[in-house]
Amino acid sequence: MRDPMSALTDAFTSFLFGKVETTRLPVRTSTGQAQAVYLPTAAPGLGDSGVIIGREVYSGKGYIYDPFQLYGQQLPAPHWLVLGESGNGKSALEKTYVLRQLRFRDRQVVVLDAQGEDGVGEWNLIAEALGITPIRLDPIAANDGGIRLNPLDPAITTTGQLALLRTIIEVAMGHGLDERSGFALKVAHAYVVDTIQDRQPVLTDIVEQLRHPEPESALAMNVDIDDVRAWGLDVALVLDRLVDGDLRGMFDGPTTVGIDLDAPLIVFDLSHIDRNSIAMPILMAIVGVWLEHTWIRPDRKKRIFLVEEAWHIINSPFVAQLFQRLLKFGRRLGLSFVAVVHHLSDVVDGAAAREAAAILKMASTRTIYAQKADEARATGRVLGLPRWAVEIIPTLTPGIAVWDVNGNVQVVKHLITETERPLVYTDRAMTESSTPQQLPEDLLAAELEAEERALYIERQRGAGPGSATTVA
Repeated sequence: MRDPMSALTDAFTSFLFGKVETTRLPVRTSTGQAQAVYLPTAAPGLGDSGVIIGREVYSGKGYIYDPFQLYGQQLPAPHWLVLGESGNGKSALEKTYVLRQLRFRDRQVVVLDAQGEDGVGEWNLIAEALGITPIRLDPIAANDGGIRLNPLDPAITTTGQLALLRTIIEVAMGHGLDERSGFALKVAHAYVVDTIQDRQPVLTDIVEQLRHPEPESALAMNVDIDDVRAWGLDVALVLDRLVDGDLRGMFDGPTTVGIDLDAPLIVFDLSHIDRNSIAMPILMAIVGVWLEHTWIRPDRKKRIFLVEEAWHIINSPFVAQLFQRLLKFGRRLGLSFVAVVHHLSDVVDGAAAREAAAILKMASTRTIYAQKADEARATGRVLGLPRWAVEIIPTLTPGIAVWDVNGNVQVVKHLITETERPLVYTDRAMTESSTPQQLPEDLLAAELEAEERALYIERQRGAGPGSATTVA
């Protein structure tokens, strides 16, 4: 019941000024109309320039990402780490990302393809569709006129050659070179570089010099020649594996003529190498250093270096040190390094924990697909993810991932066009449908341009999930 004084006051006011209250009729509307009045709240995007990834799950906004557009403003480094268990969409994301990046004229991509399917690398379909022949490193084919990469290629500086030789030996031995072995290697390398001028020096020359060192090498250090030979024996035995062992043929000759380093996409097919053998990190070290000196140039191109099974790099202290230098050096020349691994524990708990931490620190973009709860918690601790993101990682469905772009954390659904789908589908061996499809470049361009327009319009009007348009 109202207070009598309030009732008297209202009556007096109505007598003087008339009735002041009005009755408002109810308004019936739909959520689609009401959203214009009550705008949804969502995390800010990354801008409108770059490559379309898909949609932000909670707002329905288009999600666009490009490390070259964001570098220096929202990103301190252009490098990217992709994590997640098999079957959740990592491979599809990598492939569509590369295909969409290649639409820009100033982009160039190198892929180290360590996954095999149907006797060829996983990227073989995309390479064929673009008219590119993968560089297939195969010890069997190398002996029969296959591809060779020379660690002593004159395109690599003498300092780079020596660093690469040390890394090969240290990876194979599982420990660093001692001073005496390092001296024997240094002397042998210097002699080979100084005396062989009419052709490319090769590993056989280094092995021969280690077995039969020059007397001048001993005199320079005032030691016996037999001591120098003994110091270099273990080194010679390791290098002999590349010359006459299970890796014979790939690295013990001049670099194959005709490797096109100006192609928009360069695929190194490593699928014929045992992924669990010591050969894989050795191979990645050689390819990485060879690319550093022959591919990365100050020509204003934006380059992407994508490594499948990247734990082979990050989990070896010696290889990780080489790539750590490459990342620091490449950042000044427009290089974005993309590392793809299944579990963060594959690298942070390994022998190269310190080197792995340094490389992870340089990766300002992290994309995490579904993981088990305990793995998600460990990943969250290492990467500093917010609690809500860690809690939803185990619940993510294929194609959806948590994206952390220098602290901007969002949940994103990756979208694939119908033209891209047959090229990124990597489970053909488990299904009956395995017909590849050629890539009509104009059709892919049209699909992506339509997708760009739709997503741009939605970003401009702040559309919510209720009005999202389905794209491909």
